[in-house]
Amino acid sequence: MGATLGSTILGFLREVVSARFYGTEWQMDTYLAAAVIPTILFGVFNGALTSALVPTFSEYLARGEEKEAWRLGSTVVNLLAIILTICAIVGYFAAPLYVPLIAHGFPKPQMGVAIHMTRWLIPSIIAVALSGVLAGILNSYQRFRSTSIIGIALNVVTIGCVFLLNRKIGIFALVAGTGLGLAAQMLVQLPAFLSLGGYRFLLDLRHPGLKKMGGLLGAITLGSLAGQLSLFFDRYFASTLPPGYIAGMSYATKIVNFPQQIFAVAIATVIFPLLAMQFAQENREGVARSALTGLRLVNFIAIPSLCALIVLAHPIVATLFERGSFGPSSVNLCAGLMPYASVGLVALAANVVLTRCLVACRQIRWQVAASVMTVVLNVALSITWLPTLGARGLLLANSVSQSVQAIMLLVLVARFVAEIDWGALLGSALKVAVCAAVMVVTLNFMASLGASPEPSLLARAWFLFGQVAIGALVFIAVARMLDVEELSMAWRAIMAKFERNIIAPPENRDVPIS
Repeated sequence: MGATLGSTILGFLREVVSARFYGTEWQMDTYLAAAVIPTILFGVFNGALTSALVPTFSEYLARGEEKEAWRLGSTVVNLLAIILTICAIVGYFAAPLYVPLIAHGFPKPQMGVAIHMTRWLIPSIIAVALSGVLAGILNSYQRFRSTSIIGIALNVVTIGCVFLLNRKIGIFALVAGTGLGLAAQMLVQLPAFLSLGGYRFLLDLRHPGLKKMGGLLGAITLGSLAGQLSLFFDRYFASTLPPGYIAGMSYATKIVNFPQQIFAVAIATVIFPLLAMQFAQENREGVARSALTGLRLVNFIAIPSLCALIVLAHPIVATLFERGSFGPSSVNLCAGLMPYASVGLVALAANVVLTRCLVACRQIRWQVAASVMTVVLNVALSITWLPTLGARGLLLANSVSQSVQAIMLLVLVARFVAEIDWGALLGSALKVAVCAAVMVVTLNFMASLGASPEPSLLARAWFLFGQVAIGALVFIAVARMLDVEELSMAWRAIMAKFERNIIAPPENRDVPIS
């Protein structure tokens, strides 16, 4: 979580730099559209293969067949590198054919820039997919350090390129930084991956593990394609909005995703290989305990974060972004969109844990069915709300569909992991909601006093820090009064990191979160 926090802070700094130089102008809209096109086209190689590889690789490790696990892992890495190199070459030359299908609302000059940006970014699909596979293998060995700093590498390289190249190539400094940063994500994991000592330059296309992966891959690929389809429609609909709205939606979403990126993803990353190992060992009680712990900790963070993001939307946006090309109109645009993006935060964070739980337990088809239904609902709501609500409707459609997906995944997990104490989860969520409600009342009372900071970065940052600190103290105080167990769990986990000379053998797999 510490590494993820550093990465997320740098990610915010990257957004601050982008806002400073490019604001909510049409060039930023074009970049944001082009940046997701490689994911739309080839993201299936990353998400699907990693999700299929980790349970299969972990199963071999659980049975003590490490050599076979590495023959499988090496084959996947090498095969993926070959296939994606071919795809990148084809994607580069075919860009004028598929970019207009995705960003159909752009005028012709902007479309030409989008095609040029896409060609710069297409080679990054090789590094992105390989980075995902390397991370999956490292996590199977409970090695999280190098995988947790990949965001740091991406953000440092991107920020550096913007500062060094912006005067020469403008917005393409951000494009180049993104491509090079994605390559850096893979490179920072290579030393840890190679240190495991199992990788070989081989292709064993008859390995039985590939067949096992194939049994999972079909359903996972369908689910991954559903995610790519969701991205496609997001950009398809957003390209029809007035200039600046794609950038505004992006900034708002990045802010809302801050707590999810720090906590939910970190918790799910640790839990995923643990769940896969426990399931392979038929330790159903361990699976239930790990899943419940993850969900309770996610709710403890996401519920108050959702409330604070809505109440403090304007000061957060103004503090982070209002400078340079990002003026007061951009602040109002972004702050006005944040509540619509925020309402789905709890569901979004919970879905990260619930999805990993179902994949680890080999319940892929049901999870994919829920993903497909979510995409269909999202598209239907987007079509319904776009004419009247515009960008707000697109964000609200995402939030509502994510919430429906969370409900469906909860039902599925309840069916396949029957030992989970759902009453404890609900009771805990209600307590956290009460604490968050008291915090909201406090923040609204502070806002009613009419105090406002000077229009300088330092004054705004200090004022916002005070609001966040008071809100957090109120939340923690009420949590202590209501005896919210997650507060004690989080405190014990933090304090345990400062203890010394305690033996923690790697074979201890029953700890929910190590």
